[in-house]
Amino acid sequence: MSSRLSIIGIWLCFIVLLVLGIMMVASTGLCAYVPDGGSPAQFLIKQCCFGFAGLLAALAVSAVKYKKLRPWVYPLWWGSVIVLVLCYIPHIGMEINGERRWINLGFMSFQPSELAKICMMLALADWYTTHREMPGTFWRGFVWPGGVLFGIPLALILFEKDMGTAAALAVSGGCVMYVAGVRHWLLFTALLVGMVLMFDMATNNENRLERIYAWFDPQAFSQGVGRQQWIAILALARGGVTGVGLGDGIEKFGNLPFAHTDFIFAEIGEEWGLVGTLGVLLLFTLLTIFGIMLALQTQDMFGRLLVTGLVCTIFWPAILNMAVVTSLLPNSGLPLPFISYGGSNLIFTILSIGIMTSVQRHTPSVRQNIWPRHLIKDS
Repeated sequence: MSSRLSIIGIWLCFIVLLVLGIMMVASTGLCAYVPDGGSPAQFLIKQCCFGFAGLLAALAVSAVKYKKLRPWVYPLWWGSVIVLVLCYIPHIGMEINGERRWINLGFMSFQPSELAKICMMLALADWYTTHREMPGTFWRGFVWPGGVLFGIPLALILFEKDMGTAAALAVSGGCVMYVAGVRHWLLFTALLVGMVLMFDMATNNENRLERIYAWFDPQAFSQGVGRQQWIAILALARGGVTGVGLGDGIEKFGNLPFAHTDFIFAEIGEEWGLVGTLGVLLLFTLLTIFGIMLALQTQDMFGRLLVTGLVCTIFWPAILNMAVVTSLLPNSGLPLPFISYGGSNLIFTILSIGIMTSVQRHTPSVRQNIWPRHLIKDS
């Protein structure tokens, strides 16, 4: 498979997911509660605007050589750290449901972690390209890139109480470091430390601990903290194999909280059935496979690592979101990429597709199907 076919496959999967997302926002958003008394149609209108803005940004970025981003990697990294810090400042950062993930821009809210995820992948790709002989070392290959370039923004996101995004980003960063050639035992140790830290944070917070209890028995907590997951289970069960039909779901009518955002996958299951949910899973899987193939076919080390990281920042949040909705994991509040309502996530995720397109357009491809870590050693 050529790199051209890989990027075409990525775009096809992305467009289908985007169209499905707009259809589902139209179906669920019209039933969503609008606190300021506005029209529920605003969710669909805004989502279309966000999608159009993301497409324009992706097309613009794809026309620019991605290597021109390298001189801007660290200014962008510092900028992402600064906006993450702004989430903690009163009257600038917004606290919603006990989490400080957003900045109030007046006309809309902005989620800095969506910008940070791209900047973090740029920083890792640039570091391992510049220090290509260092991945196997402890300080320059693991501590500095993992603990500073990646660790500082990750810690800021984690202490915003956004554990879902932090977990998805941590796994994505670990994938990039693995491909770059970081020693396996170091990554495994970091994984264990991260799991212990997140377990400690979850068990020492009353709200998170209740979510874990609700995960074990959603029905027992169906009138409280476990309501979302219990109603999601009912919606998936009601959909059966083929679903009740687009727009005919009933759980979105005040029963399922955040049906147009974090739990939109449950409404896909109710209205499209098992066919729809498996179709969404297949599309994300294919997009990831095409992304991995593009990374395999990219000769430039910076582009190869960057594509790997960006693909992971789409795949892992999607998997975690679907795992939460189907009660395979405790509730963590992650959006479903391309589908859930939300401007920051949609725009920056589409922008990631544009950057991958730039990599495909402006770098020579290789014909050997060799795993990137071997290509890195030979670069």
